[in-house]
Amino acid sequence: MSDEHLKLLNVESAYGPIKAIRGVSLTVRQGEISTVLGSNGAGKTTILKTISGIIDPNKGNVVFESEDITAYDPTDIVRRGLVQVPEGREVFPLLSVHDNLVMGAYTRRDRDGVARDMEAVYGYFPILKERAQQEAGLLSGGQQQMLAISRAIMAKPSMILLDEPSLGLSPKLTKEIFEIVVRINRERGTTILLVEQNANMALNAADYGYVLENGRIVMEDTCERLRNKDDIKEFYLGMQADSVRGERRWKKKKTWR
Repeated sequence: MSDEHLKLLNVESAYGPIKAIRGVSLTVRQGEISTVLGSNGAGKTTILKTISGIIDPNKGNVVFESEDITAYDPTDIVRRGLVQVPEGREVFPLLSVHDNLVMGAYTRRDRDGVARDMEAVYGYFPILKERAQQEAGLLSGGQQQMLAISRAIMAKPSMILLDEPSLGLSPKLTKEIFEIVVRINRERGTTILLVEQNANMALNAADYGYVLENGRIVMEDTCERLRNKDDIKEFYLGMQADSVRGERRWKKKKTWR
């Protein structure tokens, strides 16, 4: 199998007459964390929904583990080892934490493996073990995010699509979540595609990054290099103040325009 775990080739997706992503091409390599950065409305979530089969693309191809999965049914995509953690967590609020995790493993038949992964996720997030019999809807936002990630792990994926894991969380909880995401990648070898508005956290966690604006990829590079680019520092990391002449940031042009 190629080290290209996931590949998008000139993908376009739309909501009715409105194009959300336009000719997006990107590659996620086996065992790495890749990130897509962009402001709200740039099209980040649409990329993940297109990959996972929730949205059928108007154009282009999605290739996963050397197989063209363009417009496959979402259930089939999960069975092939590609799982999405949605924005907003979307846990089953009336089910217990334990039952949410069991639901994550619904495509599996290896009971021993499911039991081992249950213990593994409790190891990553001990609070979930403490709250195992509690209704998921009663968990805090951070705990629900932990549960959503754990539910994805229970499907035993080779790759996880992670949508805005920091959304609505405190800086402390965001740091904890990202540390666990990196552990999952390193310890389990799980490939991860992360979309995130918190560019600082994403660039420090990921290996390779893409910048998305108005549905198009406008820049890509290793995250180490992206962190050192002036445009990224100014427009995504907030590290550059107004110039001596008082020129406001929103008036300045990015070099990728």
